[in-house]
Amino acid sequence: MGELVVGIDVGTTKICTIVGEVRADSLHVVGIGVEPSRGMKKGVVYDVPSLTQAISSSVHKAERSSGYEIGRAFVSVAGAHVDSKNSRGVVGINSPRGVQIGDLERAMDAARAVALPHNREVLHVIPRNYALDGQDGIRSPLGMHGFRLEVEAHIVMAASSSLQNVQKCVEGAGVYVDRFILNCLASGDVVLSDTERDMGVMVIDIGGGTTDLAIFIDGSVWHTAIIPVGGWHVTNDIAQLLHLPFEVAEGVKKTYGHASPRDIDPKEIFHVQPFGEEQMSQVHRADLANIIHSRIEELFQLVLKEVKYSAYDGLLSAGAVLTGGVAQLPGIKQVAADVLKMPVRVAQPERISGVADQLRNPSYSTSVGLLRLGLMMDQEDDRRGRSARPVRGSSGGNNGRNGNVSSGGASSESGNVVKALRHAASTLMKRLLPEDDEN
Repeated sequence: MGELVVGIDVGTTKICTIVGEVRADSLHVVGIGVEPSRGMKKGVVYDVPSLTQAISSSVHKAERSSGYEIGRAFVSVAGAHVDSKNSRGVVGINSPRGVQIGDLERAMDAARAVALPHNREVLHVIPRNYALDGQDGIRSPLGMHGFRLEVEAHIVMAASSSLQNVQKCVEGAGVYVDRFILNCLASGDVVLSDTERDMGVMVIDIGGGTTDLAIFIDGSVWHTAIIPVGGWHVTNDIAQLLHLPFEVAEGVKKTYGHASPRDIDPKEIFHVQPFGEEQMSQVHRADLANIIHSRIEELFQLVLKEVKYSAYDGLLSAGAVLTGGVAQLPGIKQVAADVLKMPVRVAQPERISGVADQLRNPSYSTSVGLLRLGLMMDQEDDRRGRSARPVRGSSGGNNGRNGNVSSGGASSESGNVVKALRHAASTLMKRLLPEDDEN
């Protein structure tokens, strides 16, 4: 038996809650709940009640599917408010036993001590590599002897207000946020091989509102970035240029969409009903492909610009891995290869079992990755004697592992406390506030 954990992927197009058992080499899914997203765009909350209701529906579906009641969860985060930087920390070593875990922590604390702008907070601090007495490229210096330990760390930061808004929605659904995890780190954990991470690879997670990038070199994360362009923009282009309702344009994209016009028969047509027309109009599929190609090409040009900005473009021997919902678009792999000038493949979650047929799809890479990566982060914090990221408004209790769920339909202790407090507050307010006037 493995550890039972819960992940909630809060996206622009969907909310996905997964209950799963993390095993040594696989993930056994015991419950899943998917609900269309409402109240979020480009990774930013704009309607708290709507998003809270969508999360609550997703959680309830996962509870019914799994037979567990959810109390805590790992939650995804993305959006233009997320940024990153690399930092270096240096400490002295004076132990006759060599480098100890406490020394690693002191080095990481030194790297973490960066000046943060107002309304920013650190989301992740990930060691890239270590150096000991000038010998660099060390992955794990534990037990090694030396006098000067240095660490290069990748620091991911996010807007505090944006995290608070997502947290408010999740906790409004009766679930505590155990830890926020960046989308592209979660998806990279399930779609990349160890060889790709070592050789140098870029994960491109193309979602509904944003495209999330993570560059892995020498087995670790070296760079992350968020591009505020995603599948929503492709659908919006179709809606605007073909004069269609947004929902119809989304259906057209999924049914007839293709990112490479040269692969489409110029004579192939389909029919739609635009605004202001009483009868169906015919559209050449090649024209639709040109609309889609323009936006997808622009997206990968922005990706290429970000990679060149990072200065790691010459280190990506394994190329790029596409995932996320938009990665299913026919022809997108070829457009990416043409623009990025590197090997490209499309990936989906693997090594999953249980009620997992629906999850074998690029759309669910982040959702699946939350469980394993979140558990690994918690275990690493436990090993180092650190607590998980402090979450405002949470009341201690269990961390993200077995405390996430309880069996037999009985709610977890933290979930009961939340619901009881809400009920008491609601009752008190009804007693204190006068009834609204009839007129």
